[in-house]
Amino acid sequence: MASLPFPLPADDRGLSPYTGWTRAHWEATADGLLRAALAHATPRHGLLLLPGGRPSFSGTRSDGLEGFARTFLLAALRVAGANGDDPHGFLDRYAQGLAAGTESPVPDGQLTDEHPESWPSLDAVNQAHVEAASIALGLRLTRRWLWDGLDEKVRERVADWLRPALGPSPMDNNWWLFGLTVGGFLADAGIETDRSRTAIDRALARIDEWYVGDGWYSDGPNRSFDHYNGWALHFYPMLHAHLAGDRALLASHGARLHDHLAHAARLFDANGAPLPFGRSLTYRFAATAAPWIGALTGHTPLTPGTTRRLASGALRHFVDRGAVGDEGLLPLGWYGPYPPLIQMYSGPASPYWASKGFVGLLLPSDHPAWTAPEEALPAETSDVALPLGPTGLLVHSTAADGLVRLHNHGSSALHPSFAPYYARFAYSTRTGPAHPGSTDGTDLDGTSGGDPAQLTDNHFALLADGLPTQRGPVTPSGQGPGWAASAHTPHGADGEPLPGVRIHSATLVHDRAELRAHLVTGAAPGTRVCQTGWAVTAEGPAAQLHPVRGYEGPPREIPAGSTLIGPAARTTVLEGTVTDDPQGTLFLALASLTDVPDPAPADTLATVRVTPGLLHVTWADGEVTEMPFPTS
Repeated sequence: MASLPFPLPADDRGLSPYTGWTRAHWEATADGLLRAALAHATPRHGLLLLPGGRPSFSGTRSDGLEGFARTFLLAALRVAGANGDDPHGFLDRYAQGLAAGTESPVPDGQLTDEHPESWPSLDAVNQAHVEAASIALGLRLTRRWLWDGLDEKVRERVADWLRPALGPSPMDNNWWLFGLTVGGFLADAGIETDRSRTAIDRALARIDEWYVGDGWYSDGPNRSFDHYNGWALHFYPMLHAHLAGDRALLASHGARLHDHLAHAARLFDANGAPLPFGRSLTYRFAATAAPWIGALTGHTPLTPGTTRRLASGALRHFVDRGAVGDEGLLPLGWYGPYPPLIQMYSGPASPYWASKGFVGLLLPSDHPAWTAPEEALPAETSDVALPLGPTGLLVHSTAADGLVRLHNHGSSALHPSFAPYYARFAYSTRTGPAHPGSTDGTDLDGTSGGDPAQLTDNHFALLADGLPTQRGPVTPSGQGPGWAASAHTPHGADGEPLPGVRIHSATLVHDRAELRAHLVTGAAPGTRVCQTGWAVTAEGPAAQLHPVRGYEGPPREIPAGSTLIGPAARTTVLEGTVTDDPQGTLFLALASLTDVPDPAPADTLATVRVTPGLLHVTWADGEVTEMPFPTS
């Protein structure tokens, strides 16, 4: 357990038998994070220039605005949740920063001696739109104690700085909701009410186009499904509806949130970890924002005790593992600093979007989510093999160890640097995507995704000119109880699709067992293929991989690189050869990831029979799964 540079209350195992944490722990953590971050404010508090990590591509001034905005959101949640009580004087410092930052907005994100505390304008720096949303939400939450007491000229300058956010979004994804959030505050303050209403309606209409059902949105016109559902696509509309008292919006979007939480709650490990899948994972416990919003608005399938157990479990998971550094700051990484996790838009203050995880402080202290005894998470109560609606994702958890896995047959990377966290076939709460070529992560900058010439974990590849292919855009092809399937065209090392080649893939799961199936069509006979397993560290769970059909010989173990869980991970690999069968070549393997001691060998997990168009699997306990699948 990591030590903290600020004190916490004693555990309360009566109220919180799983985590020991109460509302007082959340308040103390918020206070500690804020005091540490504010120590890095400029003299008039206009920017927070946090140490650690390289600047983002938006520039150091933009990064300083990010530090102000994201910590201001945390301060606003803390003070609003205490009904204006602000014993540490947080709001006074942010009031000074609002005056300094808007004194003379500058046309880019680079820090210079001229106007050293001014913010970049939204028209010049796209990233400022993101931070405008946090500032507007913070002002809306604290309006009585902060905004209403500001000098009139400062209010005018702040409103002028925010106004460009009411126009069309510069990014066609969750960024539309930043305009909604700014519009919600300006309308609440009686400023630009018509334009604000237009921005709100436009944003809601746009994200409606991306709603695929069962509580899931794609993050734009694509197949990108991840934690942005919870900490953006549900968070902003529902919190706006709550603050505006918009009953119609609460009802329509609340039903979506309710459905989403039935799935999202299954993505948390018994040890508290959220699933490391998708981009921006350095936001960490922001993944708890949606469960808190569900409790705040009443649109949740979770009991109050389960909501707090999930949220406190996630926050404590990171705190106990060093995610709060010696100075009390959140580094760019998962636990400690981890460069491969960093996206090109990430700056030193980016992790403070984790502030959204503190939205539970808006619940009064006597709310059942704070007063009910903690209850077990879904991962602790029963085994699950559940397709996540139309996403093509299959969540797979085992109560014996509380471990959660996600099998990906529907979500694709939008940029090569995102591929490690979108394009692999499987992810888990106790492993991380490996970054080949790096044993500890320090020699990767997070922009390349690792060395494509080396094998990655949880991947099936052809070897084209000696180099493993990458997974192309994924098309879901079916799902059912305990299975999901997809197809893709593999891409070569140059990023181009291999003409005429198609790989049909499926994962079938039961208990801890996984059957991984791939049918290769269109590849030249003699083409070599490889299947890799889970990348595990020395202290991690046990991983297994066993050939069933198409592969030659036993698996061999290879270094995998570093993961966000730890350094020097290893994985296993199977190899085979494409035959001259015109119908394609079928490759089958059994895999397992478990923290149960002394697991039985993988070859005992199931018996597989192949008939035309069907896979028949008899699992070790006698259960049978049949699924349609193209077979050679």
